[in-house]
Amino acid sequence: MAIAVCVHIGMVFLHVAPPNTVTKKHGQAIDDWIYPEFEQNWKLFAPNPLQQNIAVQVRAQVATAGGGARTTGWYDLSAQDGRAIDGNLLPSHTQQNELRRAWDFFVATHDAENRPVGLRGALSETYLRRIVELRLDRAGAAGEGGVVERVQVRSRTTNVPPPKWSDEQISNKPSLRVLPWWSVPEDQAAADAAGTGTGGAR
Repeated sequence: MAIAVCVHIGMVFLHVAPPNTVTKKHGQAIDDWIYPEFEQNWKLFAPNPLQQNIAVQVRAQVATAGGGARTTGWYDLSAQDGRAIDGNLLPSHTQQNELRRAWDFFVATHDAENRPVGLRGALSETYLRRIVELRLDRAGAAGEGGVVERVQVRSRTTNVPPPKWSDEQISNKPSLRVLPWWSVPEDQAAADAAGTGTGGAR
């Protein structure tokens, strides 16, 4: 355990450190260790801290047991995480960071038209899709005998109101970023329908 902790701390240090001989030679290995679970950012700190509430939501297209099809309503996954954290003195890393970091990772690797930019675009899509499939599975979104065939993710962003003493004027109207529908791989959907998968919906 101590060795694993030391390796992890070393990898994070090299990730955030300025370019050096080690990162130039082993940069790919460092990136493979860090992304997507342990990416670092500085949005908490001045001069430009994050001043928005971002809710990640998902819905699904389901093939029902009777041969029909239906589209679920939107599941607010961020609100579910918030409820799990509220009043919890020791919330898990998953509840606090998994969904939020997955969305940050996606946004950082895609343009405004949701097209991947750079080599990690496909990885971020797969990572986010698997997370929402797991959440839909836990919620029983497909119903008895149903199979989730496609999922769609969106974000709902609202500005944090300024303090009462501030003269700053900001919009309180939420903005939406809606991603295209993503197909659930057939092998994963079949495993989920049989109750043997780790994601999707049973």
